[in-house]
Amino acid sequence: MANKDLAMTTYTRCVCYLLLAVGLPSCAHNPFVSRDDDYARRVAHERLRQIPPAALDAYRKPAPADPADKAAQPDPGAEIRKRFEGLEKVDLTLESCRASVLTNNLELKVALLDPTVAAERVSEEEARFESIFTLRAGWNKTDSPTASTLASAQSNQQFITPGVRIPMRTGGTVTVDLPVARSANNNAFSTLNPAYTSDLQFSISHPLLRGAGRRANTAQLRILGYDEQAAQSRTKLEVIRQVAGVDRSYWRLYQAKRELEVRQQQYELAAEQLGRAERRHRAGAVSEIEVVRAQAGVSDRLEGIIIAQNNVLLQQRELKRIVNQPGLELESPTLLTPTTQPDPVEYLFDRPALMESALAGRMEMLELELQLAADAARIDFARNAALPLLTMDYTYRINGLGGSMQDTFHTLQRNNFEDWEIGLNAEIPLGNEAARSRIRQSILGRLQRLATKGAREQAIRQEVLNAIDSIEAGWQRILAARQSVILNTRALQSEQRQFDVGASTSTNVLDAAARLADAQSAEVRALTDYQIAQVDLAFATGTLLGAAKVTWDPTSTPALSTPDPVEEVPANSAEQSSPGK
Repeated sequence: MANKDLAMTTYTRCVCYLLLAVGLPSCAHNPFVSRDDDYARRVAHERLRQIPPAALDAYRKPAPADPADKAAQPDPGAEIRKRFEGLEKVDLTLESCRASVLTNNLELKVALLDPTVAAERVSEEEARFESIFTLRAGWNKTDSPTASTLASAQSNQQFITPGVRIPMRTGGTVTVDLPVARSANNNAFSTLNPAYTSDLQFSISHPLLRGAGRRANTAQLRILGYDEQAAQSRTKLEVIRQVAGVDRSYWRLYQAKRELEVRQQQYELAAEQLGRAERRHRAGAVSEIEVVRAQAGVSDRLEGIIIAQNNVLLQQRELKRIVNQPGLELESPTLLTPTTQPDPVEYLFDRPALMESALAGRMEMLELELQLAADAARIDFARNAALPLLTMDYTYRINGLGGSMQDTFHTLQRNNFEDWEIGLNAEIPLGNEAARSRIRQSILGRLQRLATKGAREQAIRQEVLNAIDSIEAGWQRILAARQSVILNTRALQSEQRQFDVGASTSTNVLDAAARLADAQSAEVRALTDYQIAQVDLAFATGTLLGAAKVTWDPTSTPALSTPDPVEEVPANSAEQSSPGK
């Protein structure tokens, strides 16, 4: 009868296992099969791998209808020159642009996150030395045949083991455990049934060669600390780069605006010459060819105005992008007017002193020094990792036993039963070529960085010398351009007087006006290049122009309560399809 019951039980279990195997695949939470949300959402295949042609005609605005009366069409020159009339204008000083960059620049916001991320890596590594509370609990039951009445055939045990694991900064680990258990069996010879045990256990495991010592175990912490400071140096460099970039963009916009004024003035001089030629032609003093030449000169000046207007739009859009000021979006038609005027002053520099200051102040050099320090830590760690592994383990245990939980703790408290053990574990690699290769890689990395440092020093010296030469040449260009403007203005006035008395032609007058415009443009370029050269010299020495000191702070650490991001893909994504389906 017992065998029949056993067979029935076995049969029932097999049926249950079979039903479970058949039913699990249809379950939505079956852990053995894949689901759609196990994989990334798929973007449409066409959007990833097909490149459509540019359909520019689809975005073209309809051309305005031709007016019936051609003579009623407005003067194209007047329309071009009035392109910016009626638009909103905003006056910007160089200081306000710098302040806006520090507050709103998007690239700077990205850079300010790097030190925060690096600081969190340091915090993560520091947490490796935090103590850990451990807890293990279980219940087991055994039912096995036995050949002796002295051994139990059936037993059950419940246990719980709380403990604390304490890492040491020298590489070892200290563990304190208090395992408590209750066991019962069917052995008639058991003195205590059930029996309660409790053991207070102290253990320490410590490496003696590989991984031993404070320097080896805090190497990664030091490396990440150097990386964090390197991230701050890179962020400071980005702050300097963005502020210097807004300075350059500001002066380029100033140049474009002044260039537009010069081209408009050139157009007005050509228009005046046309009026002067028409009056003399009506008086019979000159032939009609002088009027035609003057008309051609007016038309030729329109292209310069169009190009100058486009340069203004491009430069002010670049400045809008850098300052990223609310209300001055890239697509806004608002015109920016630089109100800070250049104030060129002659400088005489001590070149060796400036180069030494640049080498001491450039963030690239500081970053390299920090990376070299991190390389030294990596070499020390790699050498320690090449040592044999020799670990000492020691355990001290106080034992408790009783017929109840209270009795076992009383026994534990009296400390009548104690034991200890000590041992050594060794692992010695045969050959150890992998560890030696890692040491050589670390040394080669440091040598490579030292060579990079030398090249960087040379590049910084070159940047400083180039900026100094540009400033000195720029000052001479300003003086020469101003003299050229004065002389070409006198030449134009002379040509105009000669034309009025019939001793010159419209071509000569227009050529003189063109030379004056070129001289004025050269003066504007010289002033702008001089200001930008000062910005370049400040950047080359790791500083910024202006009287105000710039202080930056990394982005604050986000709160842990920040909502989890949603896995978003473009709206026209295709349905997810699992691999193999």
